[in-house]
Formats: sequence, structure tokens, C-alpha cells
Amino acid sequence: MFRKQLLYITSDALCAYDWDHGVLGPGQTFAASAAGLDGFAAWLEDPQAHRLDVPAYLLTDLIEEDFQHQLVPHVRGKAGRALLERRRQQLHRDTPYRGSTVLGRESAGRHDDQVLFFALTNPSLLQPWTEALEHLRVPVAGIYSTSLLSIALVKKLSLAHEHLLLVTQQSGGLRQSYYEKGQLRFSRQTATIALDGVAVNIVLETEKTRQFLTSTRMLARGDVLNTVILAPAAQIAKLELLCDNGVEVAYHFIDLQLAGARVGLRQTPALADALLLTLLGKHPPASHYPPGALARYYHFQRARKTLYGASALIGASTALWCVINLLGGIADGAATQRLAQETASYQERYRSVMSTQPPAPARTQNMKVAVTLGQMIASQAPEPGRLLGMLSTALDQAPQIQLGQLHWNAGPSPARTTGSQQAPHTESGRPLGSSLAGIPVAPPQALRLEADVAMPNNDYRAALAAITAFAQTLARQPGMQVRIEETPLDLRPSVAMSGKSAAPAPDSQARFTLLLEWQP
Repeated sequence: MFRKQLLYITSDALCAYDWDHGVLGPGQTFAASAAGLDGFAAWLEDPQAHRLDVPAYLLTDLIEEDFQHQLVPHVRGKAGRALLERRRQQLHRDTPYRGSTVLGRESAGRHDDQVLFFALTNPSLLQPWTEALEHLRVPVAGIYSTSLLSIALVKKLSLAHEHLLLVTQQSGGLRQSYYEKGQLRFSRQTATIALDGVAVNIVLETEKTRQFLTSTRMLARGDVLNTVILAPAAQIAKLELLCDNGVEVAYHFIDLQLAGARVGLRQTPALADALLLTLLGKHPPASHYPPGALARYYHFQRARKTLYGASALIGASTALWCVINLLGGIADGAATQRLAQETASYQERYRSVMSTQPPAPARTQNMKVAVTLGQMIASQAPEPGRLLGMLSTALDQAPQIQLGQLHWNAGPSPARTTGSQQAPHTESGRPLGSSLAGIPVAPPQALRLEADVAMPNNDYRAALAAITAFAQTLARQPGMQVRIEETPLDLRPSVAMSGKSAAPAPDSQARFTLLLEWQP
């Protein structure tokens, strides 16, 4: 996001800045009063500036900010987060603006975590401004502290002292922040006593801070406290006369113009506010204090922009896909036209070559039909091999049956005639013709067989059972129909049966006839 609203909040005022494409605009100050709140609301609602949809970043510079360093058991995961939350609530119960950061671990004992707990102890100082933002539905990205944000300033200025006290003059007063090995341990703000624009109480406040650090054992006796003071070039000479180096204190001075160039400011700032605001505008970290429900409009805005971005990406992908398909269609059309031209050229060459050839005895179409008919006859012409194979398989399963005669026929089954001669097959008085040759489909085949079945002791019942089983075996073949035309024993009601059952009968054979009709 190229635009931001940077709101610098002190105990008695709010200074609002526009951040546009990396440039910090001039600030406008609103007092902490009813008139100031009305002016702030009017500034946000300015129809020409369109600020209501611009995310706001609140940077607090308040005296009522507490820092406590404690040891916490080293616990990871969800349990560790719950432990820190309980400790934050115990230490700062009366404010929702509380946080913590892990500085490291103890080198001895249980190796507990060293945790810095911080909080804004007087939330009523923020309440009028946050209510105005909530009422106007301004998206709030986060709430930040100048003390915690000055960590980035220390890195930008490359201050590598082991015991560092950074002193800055800000809108809220004189801020002193103590760092041990680059990590913030303590910060305090005091009122500025200025004489000709120079903070003459720097030395006194520095000594108070050193004594506090020594009493709380954050600074050991004998350690040198390197105090770095940010001030305009015109004030450095006067400050050097006030600040004398001692055994445990060493003073260093940095011109605000040089510091501004380090953080990317184009103009020399009068206070350190502009340095911190520039760092916040360029690289905003995660919110130091939880904004709570105040950030819901910011989350809505981010979700909306994410959806817009996804829609734009989908639209661009669709447009690209359409362009690719269009170019492919154009290429395919050109290829189709080229193939059509080649086809026409080959056809013209074919006609030219054929015009020089002598007349052929048969037309090409007739030759094609003849080849097709030949292939159909070769594959579909009737032959008794497959039918005889089925019969041979059935005979293998019926050893009591002996084959006598076979009469094979292509086409519909012929009528029974005397002797071994077959009647010619006709269709309405005419030969069946091409249908018997397998054109257009394979014709049916018929096979009449005469066989003998063995009858031990003249057992006609066993003989009939053997014939029936043999017929059923053949009927299981696909497309096969089996009909028993003659049996060893005539069972018709009109025929008289005679015989003797008392006298033993020798083994004999009985003749029967089957008609097999198969459709390939």
C-alpha cells in the first residue's frame, strides 16, 4: 500500500501525517480536547484527501508506559503462549494495551526465558482518538510504541555499544531507552527543560537512569554506560559543554541531519519524531500492542484487496488463455488452408497423371468392390471345420456314442430325404446365391448326424439318457440349436410297444439321428 496515515500520539495532542509513496508529509497537530477531536474528524473526512480508506498507524509517545523484565519458564507451543498471556494479565491488568518479547535465555539454572513485558498503563489517553477512528470506520493497522520502534533506529545508526542509552528529544518529552547488546531493556520519558532550545536536564536525567539501572542490576557497577544523544548540529556544541564524560558514563553525539540521511529523510528533522515515523512508514513491523476490535476494518480492507487481486489475476489468466486460444485458432486456420491447398494440388496431379494412362479394363470402384467382396468371402464363407470341431469335443465326452454318417449343409436346414441325397436349397424357387457365400453376413450351417449308442442288456432308458446328455452338451455352444429327429425307441402314443423283460438280453446298439443348426 503506497498511502498511509501516521498518527503520532502524545499525552496532550495528536499529530497526523500523510505518508504517500515513501514521502512523509507535513504534520497537523490536534489538541486532546473536544475542539481537537472535531478538527481531527474533519481532517479525516476531507473529501479531497480521501483518508477514510487509508490505513492508519498509531505511534504512541507517552509517559505512562511501563517496562518490566522477568524470568519465565521456558515453555513452547500453545502452553507457552498461554503462560505469557497469563503473566501479561497479572502484570498489567487494567489495560488492554500490553505485550511481551523474549530477549533470550538464562545461561545457568533452568535456562528460563528472559522476557520484557511492556504496556500502556493509561489507556484513556488513546480512547478519544480510537473512538473517533472507530466511528469513522478508518482501518487501523496497528498501535506502536516509540520505545520499541527505536530498536530499528539503533540498527540504522549502527550503534554497537554493549550498554547503550539512546537519548532523543521528541514531542512527548525527553526519551531515554537502554539497550543491552542491541536489545531494549528499559525506557522512560521525562519532561524537557530547555534553555535556548537546548535540553539542559539531559545530564541530570541520564544520571537518574544510570542509578536506576544499577539498582535493578541491569547495569553492573563498573560498566560504562555509553549515552548517545541525537540533536541538531546547532545544539551539539552547547551539549558537549554540559555533558562531561565520567568513569561510568561516556557521551556521544549524532547530528539529526546524519541520522535523517541514514533512515531516508530528505529534510533535516527538528525532533526525533520524523525519524521514527519514517521508519514506521517504510517498514512497519507487527503491531506492538493488540488493536483488538479496532483493526477489523483493516482486516476487511485487506481481505477485499486480496479478493480484488485474485479476481484481477483470474481475469488476466483468462485473457491470456483466450489470446493463446485465438492465436492457436489462427495458426490452425492457416494450417488447414495450407493442407487444403496441398490436397487440391495432389488431386490435380493425380488427374493429370491418370489422364495420360491407357483405359483400364475395370473401373477403380469396381476393383474396390471386388476386393471387399473377396475379403468378406474369405472371412465369412461357410466351412464345416468349426462345426465339426464342436461335434468332436462333444463325442470325446460321450464314449458310448459311435458316429455313423454326417450330412453337412450351408444355409437353412434341408428337409429330410431318403438315402444320402440332399434336396437343393432354393429361396422362392431360386438358388440362395450370394448369401451362401457369406455376403453380407455368414450364413447358418446345418449338420445331420446318424450315430449308434451302446445299450448294455438292451437298456433303452440308459440309451435315451446318453442321447439326451449328448444333445445338451452340443446345445451349450453359442448359436447352436439341437433337435433329436430319431431315437432308438419310438415313444409316440400312437405306436404300440412290445417285448419281454424276463429273458436276459444281450448287449446291442441302437441308431439315432440328430440335427444341428448353428449360426456363426
